[in-house]
Amino acid sequence: MKINVSKFSGMCTCGREHEINVKDIIVESGAVNSLLASMKEGSLSSYRSAAIICDENTKAAAKKHMKEIWSMCEEILLPSENLHANNHGVDLVRQKIQGKDVDLILAVGSGTVHDLSRFVAYEMGIPFVSVPTAASVDGFVSTVAAMTWNGMKKTMPAAAPIYVYADSEIFSRAPYRLTASGISDLLGKYIALTDWKIAHEVTGEYICERVCQLEMQALEEVGKCLEGLRGGETEAYEELMYALLLSGLAMQMIGNSRPASCAEHHVSHLWEMEVINDHVDALHGEKVSIGLILNTELYEKISRSIRRGTCKVKPYEGMEHELIKETFGAKGLYEATMEENTPDPMLAVDAGKLEKSLEAIADIIDEMPKKDEMLKLLERGGCIKDVEEIGISKDLIALTLRLSPYVRNRLSFNRMRKMLVYPE
Repeated sequence: MKINVSKFSGMCTCGREHEINVKDIIVESGAVNSLLASMKEGSLSSYRSAAIICDENTKAAAKKHMKEIWSMCEEILLPSENLHANNHGVDLVRQKIQGKDVDLILAVGSGTVHDLSRFVAYEMGIPFVSVPTAASVDGFVSTVAAMTWNGMKKTMPAAAPIYVYADSEIFSRAPYRLTASGISDLLGKYIALTDWKIAHEVTGEYICERVCQLEMQALEEVGKCLEGLRGGETEAYEELMYALLLSGLAMQMIGNSRPASCAEHHVSHLWEMEVINDHVDALHGEKVSIGLILNTELYEKISRSIRRGTCKVKPYEGMEHELIKETFGAKGLYEATMEENTPDPMLAVDAGKLEKSLEAIADIIDEMPKKDEMLKLLERGGCIKDVEEIGISKDLIALTLRLSPYVRNRLSFNRMRKMLVYPE
């Protein structure tokens, strides 16, 4: 299938003009043949010094399908072991690409390879092309890179791909664990959208209904293809990739990750920073999966309290400086955390408005699938569902939910609950 990206750009009923940077997206069997044709005689033929950025695993997955393309490019091969989107990963790419007259990057891989490629492409001022090797994340067409920078999770300015060639002959053969991670990343949008809608309700934060509908369409697409994915059906994999790319386009329309990332991702980011836990050998989507369940359970609890009339608003007491010093500070991240949280997004929350909005908040929460339904969706997709599956103790859940809002300067309902009392 070919996604008509032009329909996502232009003036919108939200009052803003949306901009899409990607020129074309092709999701089909043999998509890399279209890439080859473009490099030989099409829109990419003017580039004379392309480089493929890949790791050992993605090279093994893609090269046999891209032999002629590979012969036309410089290879920037990264190690699969301990490769992350961080300072070290960026330095590796810089070292390997230094001195080479590269004018185009082909990112052949999944999340980490794409984040490194888009960051370096932005830094070098050159375009990049996306060739996904797994349907594992929704960030293929993102305009930002999610990086761990000096120990802090950061959203760094980066380049969006000018083209995406998603070849189902390649990405449908990825280890299923990567596919399950992509399913989880998408299902996390239920919390991200809920957080965005609640922030809009309480503070008037900008929101675009069209973008919300696009994310909901992506969620509907993934819900329809779960059995097909477990059965290895190529069409189901193409539907999942389409849904992941729709979510990415929603982010491009807004210019940031607001539609697709909030409290559920904050949980993942906190664990990736290893502030309260040891290293977790889990994929991004696996951690998002658990963030989804933890926040769904929490939000349902607050919604029930609102419906019973027992949820009360209290004055905001400010950021938890002592707790942040004890936790983030122990990792040398106190100053960076405070800088990330300046200005404090909670200052936009008026206690009176929050109190008046409680019933509307409960309505927004109740639009989500219930926790049991979420678990069934994850079960159908073969996804991670419990903290202990990734080596996180259940004893860390309460502290995770309390600390995770501080990893990003973004207003989530998990952060807003610091002004709520909600007895069972």
